[in-house]
Amino acid sequence: MFFTEKKDFTNISLKGKAMQQELILSGSPHIKSTQSTTRIMLDVIIALIPACIAAVYFFGTGCLMTIALCIGSAVGCEAAVQFFTRKEVTVSDLSAVVTGLLLALNLPADVPWYLPVCGSAFAIIIVKQCFGGLGHNFMNPALAARCFLLISWPVAMTTFIAPHAGVDAVASATPLGILKEGGNAVPGLWDMFIGNIGGSMGETSVLALLIGGAYLMVRRVISWRIPCAYLGTVALVTLLSGQPGMILFELFAGGLMLGAFFMATDYVSSPSSPKAQLVFGIGCGVVTMVVRLWGGYPEGVSFSILFMNLLTPLLDKALRPKVFGEVKKVNE
Repeated sequence: MFFTEKKDFTNISLKGKAMQQELILSGSPHIKSTQSTTRIMLDVIIALIPACIAAVYFFGTGCLMTIALCIGSAVGCEAAVQFFTRKEVTVSDLSAVVTGLLLALNLPADVPWYLPVCGSAFAIIIVKQCFGGLGHNFMNPALAARCFLLISWPVAMTTFIAPHAGVDAVASATPLGILKEGGNAVPGLWDMFIGNIGGSMGETSVLALLIGGAYLMVRRVISWRIPCAYLGTVALVTLLSGQPGMILFELFAGGLMLGAFFMATDYVSSPSSPKAQLVFGIGCGVVTMVVRLWGGYPEGVSFSILFMNLLTPLLDKALRPKVFGEVKKVNE
């Protein structure tokens, strides 16, 4: 009889699996991050809480109803579209919540109930889901919905109530609206800074928006490039137009802060390369000031960001960084 050595095939099998795992190859990029879509969206929601608190404080608890309608409609539309198209329902990633919240903060405090519903449906169904869902929309859904509502219901979208008006809502013009009409009774800079002025309920308090923007930059959710290039360009164009005393007014007025920190920095519709982000911010600032100074509308933030969204693919292509390890050509 011949005796053979007994081998432990279990260990061999386990070692084989380990070697297979070590030899798995994948395409770049290989940098891993602890951030997820849900975590990023949650950070944006946290950053917008100060603006929501300021809106409720200055314009009343009716803002909560508008916020709830926008968020509920956005989440409901996304779930319905994904369900009926037999796709995975991904409302838990909070992207629809962020879209609804941003849209709400771009609306007047006392808009009719059907505007938040129609705006959220347009943002989710037309701008987002029709182009493939999250990561495929070519422009910011909330801003596109705001422009859609502004064109469809211009009176309702440009009628603002005065802060602390209570149940007896009093119509109030925005600082940019007063300036565009040739008036001189513009609010003081302090009122504009804290939010004690008329306007869309999430754009009036510069203080609240700066707190939220600082939070996003500390958390590294957004880069400094687009906001700083945007705000710096607005200040520079104001200076070059011969109005140095109006720099802070232009920075504090309208939806500039909301747009610079929360709209222009959208991951999908803004450039990814550093140089392109700077050019994107500069372009937003130039278009905004062209509309404000020479256009028919008192405000140009929404139109400027949407316009630059359309140029994002070109900017990324023209200003993409060189591939690591590329051999530099030498002219002989």
